[in-house]
Amino acid sequence: MAKDFIGYQALTDAALRGVVRDALRRIEKQGLIGSHHFYLTFKTKFPGVDIPDFLREQYPEEMTIILQHQFWGLKVTDDHFEVTLTFKKLPASLFIPFPALTAFFDPGVQFGLQFRGQEGESKGAAQPTPLANLEQPRAPEPDVETQEEKPAPAPGEVVSLDSFRKK
Repeated sequence: MAKDFIGYQALTDAALRGVVRDALRRIEKQGLIGSHHFYLTFKTKFPGVDIPDFLREQYPEEMTIILQHQFWGLKVTDDHFEVTLTFKKLPASLFIPFPALTAFFDPGVQFGLQFRGQEGESKGAAQPTPLANLEQPRAPEPDVETQEEKPAPAPGEVVSLDSFRKK
């Protein structure tokens, strides 16, 4: 195979992360509308990720957060986003560079992206993943008792789209 001097993998990765950035910018300005809510999965050890130590200890490799009912102070820039969430009734500020993201999912409209590679890694580009192949991310236990989501499947379990449809 010929060497890619244009860098299509990096271009694809940047474009797909731009979709997430633009979606976050919209909810930063107008809040969540309709059934939209976001699952964002990221590498906790990625350079620039700033999360409280108790979360890093509980999620040493990867963590999923949900932006749905209770989140505050969402700020989105070209290269990162910041948000405050509560974990075990404690507020926690998170600073997440976009290259740290590994998955994005909006079950309200059944849209998802899975990022297979990170900047600096040579294996695989970020690609849209068919929804039938996407796992519903696992997230920390929310403080809100009225969670509408069904329990997340075990890691590696294939999830049917029907599990996200309202009956």
